[in-house]
Amino acid sequence: MTVLSQKLFEDLCAGRRRALSRAISWVESDAPQASALLEEVYAHAPQPWVIGITGVGGAGKSSLVPHLARRLAAAGESVAVLAVDPTSPISGGALLGDRLRDSSGQQDPNVFFRSVATRGGQGGLATCVADLVRVAAAAGCKTVIVETVGAGQSELGILQVAHSIVLVAAPGLGDDVQAQKAGVMEVANVMVVNKADRPGAQDVQASLSQALQLSEKTAHLTEGVNEIAGDLPVWHPPVTTTIAIKDQGIDTLCTWLHAHRDFLDQTGRFEKLNQEHVLRRMQAYFNEVVQRRLRERTDQLGLDQRLRSQLAQDKADPLAIARQLADAVLASPIASQQVNEFRP
Repeated sequence: MTVLSQKLFEDLCAGRRRALSRAISWVESDAPQASALLEEVYAHAPQPWVIGITGVGGAGKSSLVPHLARRLAAAGESVAVLAVDPTSPISGGALLGDRLRDSSGQQDPNVFFRSVATRGGQGGLATCVADLVRVAAAAGCKTVIVETVGAGQSELGILQVAHSIVLVAAPGLGDDVQAQKAGVMEVANVMVVNKADRPGAQDVQASLSQALQLSEKTAHLTEGVNEIAGDLPVWHPPVTTTIAIKDQGIDTLCTWLHAHRDFLDQTGRFEKLNQEHVLRRMQAYFNEVVQRRLRERTDQLGLDQRLRSQLAQDKADPLAIARQLADAVLASPIASQQVNEFRP
């Protein structure tokens, strides 16, 4: 670990906001020092409670999140907000990174906001969000809110980082129909109908509640924790309402979120999710390393130009050429005795 990385890590652990901003920039831009910093972060930083805020664009997630963050920080604990924005095609940074995230005029010293670019990440998330969550934890943030970009039904990427997932809907967006088809509804822990003062809000709330009761397994459950005789408790997603721009309904949302956190602790689900998140991050990073090394090997062998020439020919078979490339850059299969070394 370099002296610069060590100093930044120490400042990060001391809770200095400037260090947190710099560390996030390192990780997000894949700076040379980021790898060494992350080794220290993963070794020493605890796993924070991660709340995922997802839903279609226009539902009011960006208006809801600042109020939610301030409520969660009211007890004196630091809260970080990672707002994932579309990637700029020019700079590669967050397209809306300079927007005013919180228009209330109230700046809470215990709340840290940061816009993060998706950078090609799937499911409305940046590929480095899991790392940024742990960096925020190293800076003393006990809770991290991850607001997704608003990719709608494809936002299952939030499962890779969040413990509690909030699906935000709103009247007039077709949510009452679309949400019932969306995979994210199956993993949401709390449903929120924002802009509840608009016509049709009660219909959206009723539709979501009805959709949650369609399965025989959930038809008899009540909102929140359900005690099951002889088995672990079961969580059934509540459907609540908010009017974010008027700061209404946020307390109820926080109550449901804290209830879900208690449920996760009670059932051991929180630690299990932590293990799943770390495993998924390891697998994702392994794929990144393999792809990078394959590209380096291809460049080293000077295969790129040769393959481009072959593909430019008439009747070229791209699949056969791809196999040739794989044969050229991939080493022979690992011997079985070497594979066994990785087995417990």
